[in-house]
Amino acid sequence: QVQLVESGGGLVQAGGSLRLSCAASRHTFTSYDMGWFRQAPGKEREFVAAISRSAGNTYYADSVKGRFTISRDNAKNTVYLQMNSLKPEDTAVYYCAAGAIYHSSHYSRALNYGYWGQGTQVTVSS
Repeated sequence: QVQLVESGGGLVQAGGSLRLSCAASRHTFTSYDMGWFRQAPGKEREFVAAISRSAGNTYYADSVKGRFTISRDNAKNTVYLQMNSLKPEDTAVYYCAAGAIYHSSHYSRALNYGYWGQGTQVTVSS
C-alpha cells in the first residue's frame, strides 16, 4: 500500500502559477504510474495529467496542454504538477493518484488508479 500526500495548493490570480507536489510513502515509488486529477464543485472528477513510472511518457488533458507540466523525482518519491497561466476554470480540488497502467489510453481513467491522496485546493481568482 502507498500513501500519497499533496501540497502546494492555494489562492492565485488568473495568469499566475502554482506547483503542486505529491509525496509517496513507499520506496517502491518507481513501481507506480502517477496521475493528477481534479474535481470542481458540482462536477465529476476529471483527468489532468499523468506520467509513466520511468518518466518516459507524459499525458495531458487538452484543457491544460501547454500550461501544465507533470514531472517526477523518483529519488524523492515525489511527483509534481507545475501549473502556469492559470485560469478561473482551473479552480478545483487537485488529487494525486498512483496505479499500474498498462496501456496509454488508460492513463486518463480514474478507475485505473488504486491509491489517492486527500486533495489540495487550488483557487484561481479572476
